[in-house]
Amino acid sequence: MFNETPSGGPGHGEMLDILARARPDRLKQHAEALLNDMGEITVVANRTGLVMVPMRDTVQNVDFHLGEVLVSEAQITDPAGQVGYGMVTGRDLERAMAMAVIDLSVAARGRDDATARFLAEEKTHLDHVDAERMRQVEATRVEMETF
Repeated sequence: MFNETPSGGPGHGEMLDILARARPDRLKQHAEALLNDMGEITVVANRTGLVMVPMRDTVQNVDFHLGEVLVSEAQITDPAGQVGYGMVTGRDLERAMAMAVIDLSVAARGRDDATARFLAEEKTHLDHVDAERMRQVEATRVEMETF
């Protein structure tokens, strides 16, 4: 869906990735601050649903569906026709709507200083979380040649 939005462009997918994994309280707080300056918006979709998770079997080099994941999705527009989109895992419609509000704000007005700072801080946090998770995974690695 997000690839179809006219507000897309370089870095749009990366921004949505950061927003989808951002800390929920900070995401909602930032969206609430942006709402004060946005004017009228129209909610196109605000729902939960299941999406299939595609995976690739790297041994046989074939695609398959791992299973279904519950997601919350929000799509909003402004009077100028700009689109904001949000999708997060789980049943948190407020979080999906907050993501859509920030996406719409960027589409309509570009990245303001507060949004750029928010995205940079969340990216730094996510990089730290990912690095810590990889350290935990690495600790469980087994050298098969020792068996």
